[in-house]
Amino acid sequence: MDDDRTPHPDDRTPHPDDRTPHPDGRTARGDAAPDPAGRLAEAEDADVTVEVDRIAVDGTYVRVSSIGEPGERAFLLVAGLGIAATYYERLAPHLNENGPVHALDLPGFAGVPHFRGRVTIERFADAVERVIDELGLEDPVLVGHSMGTQVVTEVAARRPDISDLVLISPVVDSRARTVRQSAFRFLRSTVHEPAAVRWHGITAHALCGWHWFSKVLPRMIAFPIEERAAEVQARTLIVRGEHDAMVPRDWVRRLARVFPYAVLREVVDGAHSVMHAQADAVARLAVDHVAGRIPDRGVSSLQRVRDDSTSSDLDRLGPGDAWLLVKSRFIELFDMARNDDEALEAAKSAHAVAMADGDGLPVDPADRRAVVDEVAPEARDAR
Repeated sequence: MDDDRTPHPDDRTPHPDDRTPHPDGRTARGDAAPDPAGRLAEAEDADVTVEVDRIAVDGTYVRVSSIGEPGERAFLLVAGLGIAATYYERLAPHLNENGPVHALDLPGFAGVPHFRGRVTIERFADAVERVIDELGLEDPVLVGHSMGTQVVTEVAARRPDISDLVLISPVVDSRARTVRQSAFRFLRSTVHEPAAVRWHGITAHALCGWHWFSKVLPRMIAFPIEERAAEVQARTLIVRGEHDAMVPRDWVRRLARVFPYAVLREVVDGAHSVMHAQADAVARLAVDHVAGRIPDRGVSSLQRVRDDSTSSDLDRLGPGDAWLLVKSRFIELFDMARNDDEALEAAKSAHAVAMADGDGLPVDPADRRAVVDEVAPEARDAR
């Protein structure tokens, strides 16, 4: 039996389609690798305007942060336990190739009022379905991280018309379904997370609050994702980080075998929050999966990919953009806590401007000026 420590023979030899890309989007052998970030850089202007809306659900609401113009396929992103949609801030801008990207703050998380009464994964899935219907989304690509994988799997099991599913760090291992085991594995994973991810986690859990976190945690631990997986008709991509102790290799292989169609990928040096720390690699995988460019070589073959282009936010920014990023982050936290959606839009957009600069993406000067003047006018000329 494979385990988290012993590599499968296929794990040591990447498939030709998964060779390590250079930052410019080309592989070591010189052939072009799909690079959504590169395609965005070729656009006339990168979209940095984030819109924040509320959709009423079951006595509370879901906060929806959207970026990108309407198109054929929308991505719908669902974060994990206690986590804000902010965790997707590095991934989302690289997914709007075919349509808008909607990142959700579910009830009880990121300052959103929680459900009253009993809470279940199925109830969160009800909320996501309401968002799909209210936004009028046709066959959105469902993306979930950690507990979010349980929620989107439940939605996909109910909706056979969903054709693409992306599960990032799916939980919980069926052989380790106790709070103690999960907590120990999670702590092992955090050792390999960058400081920015730890900061996001601490602030997001503070907004969530221990009472709600402790109420939802047992539901996450007990949810049998593998049972719902058998009902999913969507083509499923499962991604794990190399150092993710919460999601060991043998678990994702066992889980993948239950889905009617699933392919596996492992991101080298990644941990549980791989979609943030190695956002470029995960974005490439998600876009390629939807486009049908990832070959199915069987679930026993867990192909490995690298990400040598994603760097820490502050390392790639000049002084002005670094200040814009830090200030917008604190404003965003404050606005989530007081439920000020209008100010939250401005803070999220300012953060998107700084991230676009770090990625070398073109931003319309008028859009930049409007965003910066509202959030950090002192950073206007300090790029």
